[in-house]
Amino acid sequence: MRESEFYGHVTAVAPGKVNVSLRVGPLREDGYHEVATLYLAVSLYEEVTASPREDSAITVSLCERSAFTEVQTQDPETGEIVAAAIPLDERNLVHQAASKLRDRLGITSGVDLTITKNVPVAGGMGGGSADAAAALVACSALWEAGLSKEQLAEIGAELGADVPFAMLGGAAVGQGVGDELSPLLTRGELHLVIVPANTGLSTPSIYATLDEMRDRQNITADEPDLDPDLVRAVCSADAELVASLMANDLQAPAVAQLPTLEDMMDIGMIEGALQGMVSGSGPTVVFLARDAESAHQLATSLEERTEVWAIPVTGPAHGARLVNGNGREHG
Repeated sequence: MRESEFYGHVTAVAPGKVNVSLRVGPLREDGYHEVATLYLAVSLYEEVTASPREDSAITVSLCERSAFTEVQTQDPETGEIVAAAIPLDERNLVHQAASKLRDRLGITSGVDLTITKNVPVAGGMGGGSADAAAALVACSALWEAGLSKEQLAEIGAELGADVPFAMLGGAAVGQGVGDELSPLLTRGELHLVIVPANTGLSTPSIYATLDEMRDRQNITADEPDLDPDLVRAVCSADAELVASLMANDLQAPAVAQLPTLEDMMDIGMIEGALQGMVSGSGPTVVFLARDAESAHQLATSLEERTEVWAIPVTGPAHGARLVNGNGREHG
């Protein structure tokens, strides 16, 4: 590996995801919960452009074309909704991804990183993880690292449990804290509608609320497991069977913190969705439709009835990949 002589810029994309099923087990000694989840990458992509610098600085900026430009989340202590700009310093996963890759390569090259955000922020769809995956792919190409997608996923795992899946895409069973991936061989597509909320939820707070709800009901969390019929249904794109088996243990605590989520799910079902569910820790709601036409009709109906932004998407979608580098197209 040599210091890059790659002039111009490199752009990579990585998909957001939904959890078709998310089962949460007991709290582990490390403070995380054991989970069993079925990830589905969807056709809503984060985009990161990497441009070389003459110095060793790493800078992060947000493209004006971004659909989402700020974080609105719930203070876990006060419950107050707090709005803030997306951090563009060392706290951003894109900055951390570039820094980790540079350390791995033993180089000092600087890079300007520009993010175009199309996945809801703090919405349970892994947008930050997709940013990190796209940044790793873009910087790897810019610095001519020669690393495989699997090697980049290993680096990404140090940044968060969802990063390896954003790197690989498709559909996969996730275990452990969600980072132990078993890719699935799928055929066909599932059609969904994504409805972002106008506020965010704190993931740690949602897990804490789940623990409190279980304690009040004297429920002992078992080791999580996925329904094998659901796995088969996703692999064969059997929308009706998938709809009957979708589940999310974090939905109840998310609804407890943001009751309007239940209203949105009810409206979606009235308007023809096969099933509606909170995605991950929320507050994004995902609806499963019968086919592409039904998904577009559902999105239109939701927007007309509730004035929300409803986005038709498909899954499984490709994982992180280059879309250009010095004008060249990549697969």
